Amino acid sequence: MPVIGLRCHELRINDEAGAFRIMYRADTDAVVILDVLKKKTEQTPQSVIETCRHRLRTYEQLRGK
Repeated sequence: MPVIGLRCHELRINDEAGAFRIMYRADTDAVVILDVLKKKTEQTPQSVIETCRHRLRTYEQLRGK
C-alpha cells in the first residue's frame, strides 16, 4: 500500500465472519504490523491510513531512521 509508505502491504483474509485486513511493512529484519481491521466498506478508511502512517513514523523514529 504505497499510500501508507514504502514496502507497505495489505494482507486480505476472507472467511464466514467477514473480510479482515492486516496492514504491514516488510523490512529485511522485521515485519511491522501497522493495523488489523475488519473491512466494512470497499475502500480503506482515511482514519486507518493516517493511523498506519503515524505508527510507521513512530517506528522509524525509534529505530533511528
